[in-house]
Amino acid sequence: MSEITHLQALEILDSRGNPTVQVAATLGSGAQGLARVPSGASTGINEAVELRDGDKSRFNGKGVQKAVQNVNGEILRALEGFEAGDQAALDRKLVELDGTPNKGRLGANAILGVSMAVAHAAAAEKGVPLYRSLADQQQYTLPVPMLNILNGGQHADNNVDIQEFMVLPLGLPTFGDALRAATETFHTLKGILAAKGYETATGDEGGFAPSLKSNEEPMELLVEAIEKAGYKPGGEIAIAMDAATSEFYEEGAYVFSQSDGSRKTAAEIGEMWSEWIGRYPLLSLEDGFSEIDHEGWKTEGAKLSGRIQLVGDDLFVTNPEIFKKGIADGLGNSILIKLNQIGTVTETLECIEMARQNNYTFIISHRSGETEDTTIADLAVAAGGGQIKTGSTCRSDRVAKYNRLLQIEAELGDNARYAGKQAFARWVS
Repeated sequence: MSEITHLQALEILDSRGNPTVQVAATLGSGAQGLARVPSGASTGINEAVELRDGDKSRFNGKGVQKAVQNVNGEILRALEGFEAGDQAALDRKLVELDGTPNKGRLGANAILGVSMAVAHAAAAEKGVPLYRSLADQQQYTLPVPMLNILNGGQHADNNVDIQEFMVLPLGLPTFGDALRAATETFHTLKGILAAKGYETATGDEGGFAPSLKSNEEPMELLVEAIEKAGYKPGGEIAIAMDAATSEFYEEGAYVFSQSDGSRKTAAEIGEMWSEWIGRYPLLSLEDGFSEIDHEGWKTEGAKLSGRIQLVGDDLFVTNPEIFKKGIADGLGNSILIKLNQIGTVTETLECIEMARQNNYTFIISHRSGETEDTTIADLAVAAGGGQIKTGSTCRSDRVAKYNRLLQIEAELGDNARYAGKQAFARWVS
């Protein structure tokens, strides 16, 4: 009775107030699954394509009624009676049905909504949580949260070019303790910013978004907040950063247009990262070079790879074929995993397994446009990679993921292990 009997899509809103797709899947047994699709602002050029309506009279052209109609029409007709328990076969069917290399005909938002909803329905059919449905094992690893506490770049209206500054509470004994320590640091930072006369409004992912004196000042502020919150920088709490350099890479140079207008070559920005690694407890650097600056990744990234986690986001876009080539070329040592960059659960799991087989770390990630959907929390536990990036702890769309992880940790009891420093074993003692 696990065949698909109905799919129902709906146009809903994400955390930015932009339309996105919700899909409910119903199986013959009556089991149901619900999924809500996220959306990114800082997007890679090779990401799977969201289908938007382009009708300027609705949501400034960002409506998703076409994607909704594709689910309720063509996709439902193709999948009615299909076995929900075979996720790989289901996702292959969706990819073949779309027939384009970037899922642009039916829309990656439509396809992913169905893929995730059916995964949830299959778990409900088995009577188990999604993480156990995806990976049935005795013990599970809870991830280190990359908690975003300062925003810049595309995620904030300020003068900071770098997109995200995050804390990594890797030196705590449990996920709950780690989340508490990171949250305490977040609240401490708010007090520090206020005392300095800086704004404490937040950006897209819940981090504070003040205008600052330089791109480096956030690093100084994070160290101060960690210490003032009562933790040891680099020991209990380290720092992670998403530079999102593709957003300010222009004609072969990295242009800091939001701050001082300076231009840097790949060698110069690589040297800047190297200096920051020496001065601060910076342990993870995402998109430190542009997605099209492969030479920068090769030459300058190689100088950093033994000292820090070098994460490819725009570079790899959770695409197994692109990732495979990047591995062969020696680009980075870690991959950011985003379901909507590729558009199906199966292809996402394929990328995760490729990372594991090639000694790349991987981080399960949200998008800047999120919903209350908690799929990535279960995915992070099922995958066992030990890292999740899902924003700050002051927006309900982000907090929903953290609360789901707290719930999973409580459910598992002694069968839950916190990844902690082990997730970064090659860079920390």
